[in-house]
Parts: sequence; C-alpha cells; structure tokens
Amino acid sequence: MLNKFLTTDHSKTTILIRLMVGAVFLSEGIQKFIFSDTLGAGRFAKIGLPLPEFLGSFVGSFEIVCGALVVLGLLTRLASVPLIGIMLVAIATTKAEVLAEKGFWEMLHGSRTDWAMLLGSIFLLIKGGGSWSLDKKIVKNGRQS
Repeated sequence: MLNKFLTTDHSKTTILIRLMVGAVFLSEGIQKFIFSDTLGAGRFAKIGLPLPEFLGSFVGSFEIVCGALVVLGLLTRLASVPLIGIMLVAIATTKAEVLAEKGFWEMLHGSRTDWAMLLGSIFLLIKGGGSWSLDKKIVKNGRQS
C-alpha cells in the first residue's frame, strides 16, 4: 500500500512543480503562526470560519508538514491530498464572496495563486515526486534489496 504512494514517474522536471508548491505551502504555514492575527486565526475569524484559533494552527501545521514533504519529495502523493483539500476550502470560503460581489474576472484575478496551488497539488497527486525525489530513491532501493 505504501509503495502505491511512493511510486512516481521518471520526470526530472517535476522538481520544479514540487519546489513551487512545497515552498509556497511551507512558507504560508509558517506565516500562519508568525502573523496569526492577519494570516492565521485572525484571518479565519474574519472570514467567519468556526474555531479560528484551532483551525489556524491546524491548517498551518498541515501546510508546514505537507509543504516540507513535497519539497523533499517524500510521500509526495500522500502529502498532496491535504493540500488539495486546503485549497478547495480556501477557494470556496474566500473567492465565492468575491465572485458574488465583484464578478467573474475579479474572482479569477484574485484566485490565481489559489488555482496554481490547487492544480500543482493535483499534478503531484497524479504524477508523484518525480525522478529527483526521496520517493524515487526509496522505491529504487527497496527493489534492489
């Protein structure tokens, strides 16, 4: 079962998507703790999410852990699943209001990073960590043993 999550393609360019997605989530997760009033619990309270203190720490922790795993290419497929969920919730909770109040084009403009992170995470779920990942190294070493 674990081998299913570690299996990846042979692409060397996947590292570009991994580094982009992983670095953004890792830095955003850290910022949810450093700037909790504006980017963590405070932001969650402002947009009306329940239990903002808990959710700020919960989401921030997942972004840090999963972002670091993605950067390393370790359990890349598994780590991308919560990141997809985070982005779907982010788009639904922050961009639906923009769509309703300011229209389609303003919503698209304001959500460009959200869509990039969502699609990048979906790409990693489908393809895995790529040739230069710890996933690839683990699978390769497991076959040689």
